[in-house]
Amino acid sequence: MKETKTDLLQGTLDLLVLKALALGPLHGLGVSTRIEQITKGTFQVKPGSLFPALHRMEEAGWLQSSWGESENNRRAKYYRLSRAGQRQLETETQEWKRIAVAIASALRAT
Repeated sequence: MKETKTDLLQGTLDLLVLKALALGPLHGLGVSTRIEQITKGTFQVKPGSLFPALHRMEEAGWLQSSWGESENNRRAKYYRLSRAGQRQLETETQEWKRIAVAIASALRAT
């Protein structure tokens, strides 16, 4: 089966970043890789979208960061969810479940 890349719908990037980091701390490119893994290759987040989102989410208090070494011995900023980020993940998860049910209902309409 051919894999198809899909553009992110508005509002999904935050949810995907939060979910990726709920599985453990990662540096920026690790977040991108994890999103690709957990979506089975459907979503690929480019650095031009990812890094502004990480900074925005850190400023909002959803993420905490610290500097460390990456697997290739380079200095990298690692992100992890804060308690506020965990709450935001729960909120956004519920909202997307509600949206998914509404879209499924619309698609079944005759």
